[in-house]
Amino acid sequence: MHPIIQKINKGEGEDLDFKQTISSASKIAKTICSFANHKGGTLLVGVSDNKSILGVKSEDEKYMLDLAAQFYIKPPIALRIFEWEFGNKTILEAVVPDGIDKPYYAKGDDGKWWAYIRVQDKSLLASKIVLDVIKRNNGKQPNIVQYTRHEENLLKYLRGNERITTKEVCKLLNISRWRAQKILVSLVSAGILRNHTTEKHEFFTLS
Repeated sequence: MHPIIQKINKGEGEDLDFKQTISSASKIAKTICSFANHKGGTLLVGVSDNKSILGVKSEDEKYMLDLAAQFYIKPPIALRIFEWEFGNKTILEAVVPDGIDKPYYAKGDDGKWWAYIRVQDKSLLASKIVLDVIKRNNGKQPNIVQYTRHEENLLKYLRGNERITTKEVCKLLNISRWRAQKILVSLVSAGILRNHTTEKHEFFTLS
């Protein structure tokens, strides 16, 4: 079986996304940005969400991909783009590398730059905590873990409870949101806690 057909059969996930067509450089930049901030990934253009091969006009789509990667993402990203022919239909395979200069930001329609992360098959806006964790893990901030009574009480709470939010950390430890975020960034970066991001919520569990 052709490798592209295998990928299509696999379905969308944290490292694979289908696009029927590309109508906006800023929109596709979000997906490229999320892959680069994750572990890399692949865009298949000309494939619908239900895995149907529809094909694209390759030159138009390649232009939009290059525009997104070079001008709608900072730092710019070098994509590897391949063309595949299936009958009279063309699929573009755009491979996004695991970024070496994280975090990456995509330019939104509002003209502002936003960082995105890949969660399952979605590209979601990165919270301040996630962004700071990315910076620490990429060596842009010192990764120092302090173990005070706050950290001790937080871990004690999570041993008896499944999850906790930033707001709940503030209440539990009677500290400011800024201080709570700093503690959570430190513990997530050290692999002690795990961050869980959804479209509406962010919470933390023991790793």
